[in-house]
Amino acid sequence: MLQDPLTLYKLIVLYMLNRVTFPMTTAQVSDFILEKDYTNFLTLQQVINELTDAKLISSETIRNRTHLSITPEGKETLRFFENRISDAIKQEINTYFRENEFTLRNEVSVLGDYYKSTSGEYEAHLVAKDRGISLVDITLSVPDESTAASICDNWQKKNQVIYQYLIQELF
Repeated sequence: MLQDPLTLYKLIVLYMLNRVTFPMTTAQVSDFILEKDYTNFLTLQQVINELTDAKLISSETIRNRTHLSITPEGKETLRFFENRISDAIKQEINTYFRENEFTLRNEVSVLGDYYKSTSGEYEAHLVAKDRGISLVDITLSVPDESTAASICDNWQKKNQVIYQYLIQELF
């Protein structure tokens, strides 16, 4: 067993991020680790911050959701120390992904964010991806922030219907 539990938690996060082909949100990683009672929320946040500071993972915040990805340095570190994660923990992670990968991928494949443009209007930037490839990438200019926020929220709920409509009308 490892001397430092934080090291194990870091390796678990790296292992999880290495098992997927898409970024995971902090909430997705937390859900699994907290559900399994590996550690508590504050310790997990410390682990994620330390991994980010060490450049073993990268993070990008999009509309209050932080997306995490393993870096090449993180992959190399995991390669050296993966044997320190028990087979039982690896099996739990692998089972979790087998049962939830579609849901996890969908949660991070649909992005909606907005920003104030140089003209003073707001732009809602909406993206739907599949396996890292953009299926739809739309930017809408709107007069105010509340409209832009509403568009982004509705995109999260209705993206599949909107995508199907576009395909039907354009093809």
